Amino acid sequence: MSMRRELADRVLQPATKGLSAEPLHVDVLIVGAGFGGIYCLYEMRKLGLRAVIYEAGNDIGGTWRWNCYPGAAVDSEIPEYQLSIPETWENWTWSSNYPSYEELRKYFDHVNQALNIKKDCVFHSVVVSGQFNPEESRWEIHTADGRTAYAKYFIVAAGFAAKRYIPEWPGIEKFQGVVHHSSFWPDEPVDVRGKRCAVVGTGASGVQVTQAWGPEAGELKVFQRTPNLALPMRRRSLTVQEQEGSKVFYPELFQFREKCFAGFLYTFCERGLFEDSDEEREQLFETLWQRGGFRYWVANYKDSLLDAAANRVIYDFWRKRVCERIQDPRDQESLAPLEPPHPWGVKRPCLEYDYYEQFNRPNVEVVNIKDNGIADFTEKGIRLQDGTEYEFDVICIATGFDITTGGMTSMGLRSIHGTSLQDEWKSGCFTYLGMAVSGYPNMFHLYGPHGPTLLCNGPTAVEVQGRWIADAIKQMERQGIKYIDPTPEAAQEWKAKITELSNKSLFPTTKSTYMGGSMPGKVFEQVNYTAGVYAYSQEIRTALPHFTGFHVVRG
Repeated sequence: MSMRRELADRVLQPATKGLSAEPLHVDVLIVGAGFGGIYCLYEMRKLGLRAVIYEAGNDIGGTWRWNCYPGAAVDSEIPEYQLSIPETWENWTWSSNYPSYEELRKYFDHVNQALNIKKDCVFHSVVVSGQFNPEESRWEIHTADGRTAYAKYFIVAAGFAAKRYIPEWPGIEKFQGVVHHSSFWPDEPVDVRGKRCAVVGTGASGVQVTQAWGPEAGELKVFQRTPNLALPMRRRSLTVQEQEGSKVFYPELFQFREKCFAGFLYTFCERGLFEDSDEEREQLFETLWQRGGFRYWVANYKDSLLDAAANRVIYDFWRKRVCERIQDPRDQESLAPLEPPHPWGVKRPCLEYDYYEQFNRPNVEVVNIKDNGIADFTEKGIRLQDGTEYEFDVICIATGFDITTGGMTSMGLRSIHGTSLQDEWKSGCFTYLGMAVSGYPNMFHLYGPHGPTLLCNGPTAVEVQGRWIADAIKQMERQGIKYIDPTPEAAQEWKAKITELSNKSLFPTTKSTYMGGSMPGKVFEQVNYTAGVYAYSQEIRTALPHFTGFHVVRG
């Protein structure tokens, strides 16, 4: 069957009235109706500016309108993973500390009711080109279905995972079974009971699909290139009473999450690993392990991602605890090898609740494809490079995204110099402050390249960046500024800072989403601010209110 590949594959014809009318003139055009876009719309309204969101999907919620694959759920905990806007949490409670995609969709419906978001949204709007006109101080932006919008300010809130990555496997279109990319999963349930199933990829979505399909599928093959060094989620039910009782502290908790390294309500231990005895280390490890979530990753010793020897101690404890759950020694070596595939934590760990137990089932098997990759798809299934063929009824392609930069480079954006962002970033990504790009005046982005992005809880990052963007626009309006454009020198300096911070860590040892992703041909480079969200929040504020590092044009 035909598989959906691009956002524009199912763009509907636009309406002929309301916000879809031709053309659209606004103060601010925002792309994306997830956490980032909604928060920016909220801030723009406070400034009294007319703002509209273009959303490629059919509803608000960002990734949670696309991610409806089996087992899809968030890996950041409640109450960290929600907006701090009082109207959105005062009358809302959750059923679990790690909500499913279904509950997150209901949450965004509640956010809409509280803030009336949809009145300023245009759905099925896929941006395919955009350029700033310095003479008119306006962006001109075009959509896949032929509409045009004009705006003084352009905010890209598409997130780090807006561009799907589907490897160019020959024959994929002739497979006669059911095949979908995890982020383009249909809303209608796909029945796998008793069927031959495959999951290709062991990132977050691959782990979650495996947990969902293991108990149901007739047989399940999990194609693994690199083992996922996953952590226990410790999911539990939440009562209305305990949430209502803690809401008096929510304003302080939302402030505190911005003081912690990764935007959660915990941060690194103040000690280095070798400052503690073996017994003291074991006690800390066990405490973090039992509490679950990302604590073993970003509440561990402060040198865990900096010192290779400390990192190996952390890996060895992780392996010991995981191997206790896997029965077959061969599976232990595949899923938690004696020698780490890379330093622990330099790839974002996934959270799981019974992922490793799935491989104790007689119907579930891990297929290692690191040295024997997928050659092609056949009408009946998948063929590896050594000729081994597997037959399937249902295949989930969980190969992730053109991470961090792909959402922006796929929009057809052109600079005031006539160059395209896609071409400019082929040799490396350059931003200023992780929110602006030289040559693209009055364009801001958040939860994308060179921010805390992949090392930070989403709502925390977008609120830190969204407030900065709002304050920058407020100053522009007050100071009578037509447009601001980061200088090339400022972008070079920010890039150097991003690289310098990264080089102090173990991140550059491994090809990962942090270092540009796994897309063939992509530059191996750090695309995140690696010193933590609090350091980032302090650093970006030095550019305001005088727009240090920007070329400023007043009107």
